[in-house]
Amino acid sequence: MPRVSVILTSYNHAKYLREAIDSVLNQSYSDFELIILDDISTDDSWELIDGYSDTRIKAIRSRSNGEINLLTNQVVADIAEGEYIAIHHSDDVWELDKLSKQVACLDRNPGVGAVFTDASAIGENGVLLSDSSNPYFHIFNQFDRPRHEWLRFYFLRNWALCDPSALIRKSCFMECGSYKAWFWQINDFDLWVRLLLRHDIRVLPERLVRFRVRENEANRSGNRRDSRVRSTYEYFKLLENYRDIPSFVDVCAIFPEAQKYDRGTQTDLLFALGLTALEVLTLPFAKLFALDLLREAISDPIRSAAIKSAYGFGIKDLVRLTGEHDVFSLEEVAELRHGVVARDQRILEIHDALTECEAQIVNLTKGEAERDELILSLDSQLSECAARVEILTQELSERDRSILAVRRDIAARNDPERQKIPDKS
Repeated sequence: MPRVSVILTSYNHAKYLREAIDSVLNQSYSDFELIILDDISTDDSWELIDGYSDTRIKAIRSRSNGEINLLTNQVVADIAEGEYIAIHHSDDVWELDKLSKQVACLDRNPGVGAVFTDASAIGENGVLLSDSSNPYFHIFNQFDRPRHEWLRFYFLRNWALCDPSALIRKSCFMECGSYKAWFWQINDFDLWVRLLLRHDIRVLPERLVRFRVRENEANRSGNRRDSRVRSTYEYFKLLENYRDIPSFVDVCAIFPEAQKYDRGTQTDLLFALGLTALEVLTLPFAKLFALDLLREAISDPIRSAAIKSAYGFGIKDLVRLTGEHDVFSLEEVAELRHGVVARDQRILEIHDALTECEAQIVNLTKGEAERDELILSLDSQLSECAARVEILTQELSERDRSILAVRRDIAARNDPERQKIPDKS
């Protein structure tokens, strides 16, 4: 019986599938079975899978598309023989020593429920991403935390563990519950929270998986409108798992802020969790989860009386809180709309001012053209005047020369010396 059952989910990834399968078959650790689950691919995926003759491979097809979570649960429960369950996807790639390092980690740490690894982000062509601003570039670069810190991290944030890097004890998988069929965006996230409520995990600081980032946000987790909207709803429902925190000691380990709500034997765990969540959360839907915990607490007459005695909290206090926390972001949206209206008005004012400026520029341009035309005309006139001056100057020069000649002639005639010269005749 193999120690590891690798479950590889496949859907329309024919151009990546062989690389994904071969990265399992070529592992340095060889004691495994590979169970490939195809979700009714419409490309050549099934033919490619069926073409393998390796005896370690078991290939199974869904009855209809979209049932991959249910099929995975069934395979883990009834078909997988391994002590450890490894999750893999048909567009991702494993490094060759992934399983050997993870199996060794779980063997050394019997109290650990699962081990994950860091991951390298690759593009469609398999080349490592070089854009450090891409969220996939660093999101899986996580360090080891105690499980309570992980639970706080997941309560306040989002996805951080690489699903195809997971190696889980089958016993923990069965104990914590399988994938929920209707969770589509964060089904793995939901499972990890349930696992962390009971077991520690480890994260190996090595990039033992190549996570493929598809173009045009084609990954299931891609940043698209439908995935963002769906993720918000699923994340809200995921918080329901925190109702299963086993003790107030655990609540305080996850949220040290809850310590002030300790009332000894009168402590109401979920009520204290609700009050604490309102203090540490900023996400509206998470505040809705917190308010629901408080509403449920005071809706029960017995709990309500005990809470009033221990905390001095009653219906009016809940009414006050429901008026303070805009869990559906209605006021925020209204403020944003008001801001948009004010912005549009300002844009209109700026547009009008620009239109006026453009008209002034047109007038100035027209005036400049008229000025240039006048200058050109004056330049022409100046040129004509200069030419006339040149002619007049030449005429004056000739006149002056004539006058000078006449004056010389007159002077010569009136010269007394000239008049004394005797007449030789």
